[in-house]
Amino acid sequence: MNDTPANGADQQQDAPLSINGQYVKDLSFESPNSPGILAELQNKQPEVKVNVDVKAGKIEGQPVDNMFEVILSVSADLKIEGTVGFIVELDYAGVFTLNVPEEHLSAMLLIECPRMLFPFARNILADMTRDGGFVPLFLQPIDFAALYQANLENQTEQLDKDVADLVEKKAPTEGKTKGKAKK
Repeated sequence: MNDTPANGADQQQDAPLSINGQYVKDLSFESPNSPGILAELQNKQPEVKVNVDVKAGKIEGQPVDNMFEVILSVSADLKIEGTVGFIVELDYAGVFTLNVPEEHLSAMLLIECPRMLFPFARNILADMTRDGGFVPLFLQPIDFAALYQANLENQTEQLDKDVADLVEKKAPTEGKTKGKAKK
């Protein structure tokens, strides 16, 4: 008798990472100074700022215990000499089933999952800015591993600072005496 499943369903269930679905959770585009700002784009170089954030959380109440939602949040704005051309905000999410050891869970949620979501979010942002009358905003690839590492370092530095502050507050004052100093 063969122990191999007839279909790939059991193998897919045991895969380290499975994408159950992905979707636009929130999307906003504003161009408060159109159409005048579009004329200014012909003669002036715009300034574009992009912010990226990743959030992940376990989905409770599901029959599968290891199901997570990962949200890739991207916001961008274009300005010309302080005048807003556009503001675009996107929360693009995915539902993932993860079968990895606990020590790898955070890295999978904050590196691998957003890496899989990014191309879709990038395409939506390019379409949205193009459809808003601007040159499409093509985001460069993002190194989610470097972002994850930087976040870990920031958390460690903050924890060290909090511990140092706590120790400083609790430490007895040495060399100080009560009373009035003699002149």
